[in-house]
Amino acid sequence: MRLVQIDSFTSTPFSGNPAGVCLVDVWPSDKWMQDVAAEMNLAETAFVMPDREGGYGLRWFTPLAEVDLCGHATLAAAHHLWESGTHPLDGPIRFATRSGTLGASREGDWIALDFPRESPSPAEVPGIEEAIGRRPVWTGRNRMDVIAVFESEEQVRALAPDLNAIAAIDARGVIATAAADKSTDADFVSRFFAPRVGVPEDPVTGSAHCCLAPFWSQRFDRIELTGYQASRRGGFVRTRINGDRVTLLGQAVTVFDARFAREVISDQ
Repeated sequence: MRLVQIDSFTSTPFSGNPAGVCLVDVWPSDKWMQDVAAEMNLAETAFVMPDREGGYGLRWFTPLAEVDLCGHATLAAAHHLWESGTHPLDGPIRFATRSGTLGASREGDWIALDFPRESPSPAEVPGIEEAIGRRPVWTGRNRMDVIAVFESEEQVRALAPDLNAIAAIDARGVIATAAADKSTDADFVSRFFAPRVGVPEDPVTGSAHCCLAPFWSQRFDRIELTGYQASRRGGFVRTRINGDRVTLLGQAVTVFDARFAREVISDQ
């Protein structure tokens, strides 16, 4: 049984967002997968199992919980399936997940993910100003997260949120965002805080861009945009609106490829 670590939404090792990917023949116990994710201590570890129709089952675990949607670990899973020869290089990939069927295909040097559109609706979020450290100009929610919009990229980059207060908000996480300034090679910037599920600040969050893409596309009146997640590691996510779906485009690079010890496998 193999376990690889892949940096997603980057072409350079030690940047972007690292994810673990574990290929399995049958589903291990939930506890075993959660223990592996806790041991990896990355934002997400993806577990991938081939199905009978030529696709794959896909589940994602943070160090604390299983989650409904994850972009960077899906990108990592697709990258590994192609790179390892498990799936034909010219063949699109279909994943069965808790968020329905997700797709991955190759567009030149980029991987394109077909994800659900998760548009936010305006909403009051009690305690958001105190939790994130600054008053947003607009707040909203989708089924997973809170989004807080700020006046400038500088404000987003300078945020120093109270992570305990963020964790008390009834949401997977909080997306902070603003239009990018002229010094950033992107249309908008963001940061993502999810201490409630064991991720204090995520380096690059694909699933958050399922919310950010429709939000900023409506305001810029464009269906193709580029987001930059302004974490310490940082990374770019290209986005494209396709009706009720969002295409997320990114690159990935493998950092290490390992095998479990025999006693660890026998414990699954």
